[in-house]
Amino acid sequence: MSWLGAGIGAGIGMVFGGPIGAALGAWIGSTFGSGLRNAGASAKLNRDGAQAVFIVTLFSMLAKMAKADGQVSRAEIDLVDDFIRNNLRLGDEERAEAIRIFQNAKSDSYSIYDYAQQYSQLVRNQAMREVVYRLLFAVAHADGQFHRAEEEILRKIPSYLGLHESIFAAMAGEFDRRHGGSSITLEQHYAVLGCSADVSDRELKLAYRRKAAEFHPDKIASKGLPEEFLRHAEDQMKSVTVAYETIVAARKRAASSATT
Repeated sequence: MSWLGAGIGAGIGMVFGGPIGAALGAWIGSTFGSGLRNAGASAKLNRDGAQAVFIVTLFSMLAKMAKADGQVSRAEIDLVDDFIRNNLRLGDEERAEAIRIFQNAKSDSYSIYDYAQQYSQLVRNQAMREVVYRLLFAVAHADGQFHRAEEEILRKIPSYLGLHESIFAAMAGEFDRRHGGSSITLEQHYAVLGCSADVSDRELKLAYRRKAAEFHPDKIASKGLPEEFLRHAEDQMKSVTVAYETIVAARKRAASSATT
């Protein structure tokens, strides 16, 4: 994948205002500066343009999260670098560009919420926004400590990303389990599906189908998500399936107990 060349060649010929526009401008630099034009936040992105915006926004937000507790730890740097090498599989030149985006964002004047809010306006696909949120969680847990400042961001930022607030409980349960915590609760399974325990069986199935459709590989790829990111969508799809199956099983047990 060559998101650097594709992003410029397919036109990120347009740079948006706000934090994403500033990050794109800092990334592209003076070499391409004279050829850029401003566009409103509602401008449509083609696939390659959406992909470049996704990458620039993601690394800028990862930088903000890594710095949330006051310092960027070695573990956080290693996680981001591993992500660049093994998930994006960038060459040396593009790896340097990704690191430059990350470094620029650590000291720019925008907050992580500014990036999140503008990204939610530009990208309507919820699955892509959830992938960003999942990666923010990964950075927050990279050093083995979940700091209060990181938790505050992860609790607040779903509304800026246009995600339901229940996603925090769902993701927290998943990452706690990964790091030796207790099993995910039924409430957290409902949160994965974005619904509550009082929904009917029919509404539950509809919630599952909506989530499954959002994370279908073909749909995500068509929206500009790099192919290497499909693994994260697949992880989310597994969580969605497990959540639905667990809830259905729990409801069957409850119904069986009520009749005996």
